Amino acid sequence: MIRATLFALAVALTAPAAEPAPVAVPPYYSVRYEASETPGELGVAVTHTLWIPPGVKTLRGVIVHQHGCGIAAGVSGVTAAYDLHWQALAKKWDCALLGPAYHLKTNTECRKWCDPRSGSDAAFQKALAHFAEESKHPELTAVPWCLWGHSGGGFWSSLMLTLHPERIAAIFYRSGSAYGIWERGEIPKPTLTPAVYEVPFLFIGGVKEAQDPSHGPARLDDRAMLKAWREHGAPGGIASDPLSGHECGDSRYLAIAFFDACLARRLPEAGQTLRPAGKGLIIEDSWMPDATFAKTWASYNKTGRPSDETPPPAPTNVRLINHELAWNAEADLESGLGGFIIERDGKEIARLPEKPVGKLGTPLFQGLSGGDTPVIALPPMRFGLKDAAAGEHSYSVRSVNAVGLASSPASALAAAKP
Repeated sequence: MIRATLFALAVALTAPAAEPAPVAVPPYYSVRYEASETPGELGVAVTHTLWIPPGVKTLRGVIVHQHGCGIAAGVSGVTAAYDLHWQALAKKWDCALLGPAYHLKTNTECRKWCDPRSGSDAAFQKALAHFAEESKHPELTAVPWCLWGHSGGGFWSSLMLTLHPERIAAIFYRSGSAYGIWERGEIPKPTLTPAVYEVPFLFIGGVKEAQDPSHGPARLDDRAMLKAWREHGAPGGIASDPLSGHECGDSRYLAIAFFDACLARRLPEAGQTLRPAGKGLIIEDSWMPDATFAKTWASYNKTGRPSDETPPPAPTNVRLINHELAWNAEADLESGLGGFIIERDGKEIARLPEKPVGKLGTPLFQGLSGGDTPVIALPPMRFGLKDAAAGEHSYSVRSVNAVGLASSPASALAAAKP
């Protein structure tokens, strides 16, 4: 049956593959582990890339962005740690952002990593220990995790829940878990301890998956797991993306909001022991961490689009270097970074990017793959000035978020040289 081999098949992403990631230099760190032919050890090579917020003294957690199955999905995972929107969430909570990328040679190798009991859990833990030493953040080996997983990444996350429930602050399942697979006896059923029912989680799938022969009918196993967990009082819920199929669409706007609310409830002020999730709210038999998230959840179920009523933070360090304008910027936590408006003497002269990168989801400055990662890891925040009298004008830059709201202008700090 198609459903029986779901996670052994390729996940076909309908977005362009992400570009190769740059060579990792702090605040980025990278380590690769090769495949092993020894049974029980990692059967496919993996590169883990970590971003640490500059200036953070003590990390409080790790946000893990785990791609799905197939060669294209593995390629999309290469740029996950470079995502400015996910970095904004990590920075707010003094967390690191980790993007594993599995280097599959065929589209049928998913089970070599998506069951963490087959070596990927050990490789994940090994990477954290490596980064702890390299970055001089020894707490990386002990802090809690938020797990985001798409398809096979959701499969991996659900089994990590059974192995390490005390380490997990929250899980966001985008189109998949291993629950139905283990219930049908296709993989060894994990041991379920009382602690697995204490971790907040949210399922989401695309309504178009119902017409997808590889992944439909949509979300039957997700709903079965939710029902089983809710019978134990677990803080779990489900959402629906009205615009997407198996690709991630704009679900990051729900995932980031969910993690933001859960981290507020669960991260301790000191130490690494997570606080209980608490009662929250129950809406349509789904657990909500708070009323603010419940509003975001309801809006996303209806529109499948980001919702935001506040402008993004303004760019920083805007400067003129000869005939080039350069700046730095961070993403809006609620709705990401759509691009920039370039102004001369207070009037708009250009927008970046000129054309959206990628074809899926709301256009973003870095583009968006079907696996919810940047198409371009680090696009330059620069704009060439063509007029010879650049020094006679004043220049400023505004950030624009994904819903089109612009920040206040940030002016250049130095005059251009002729």
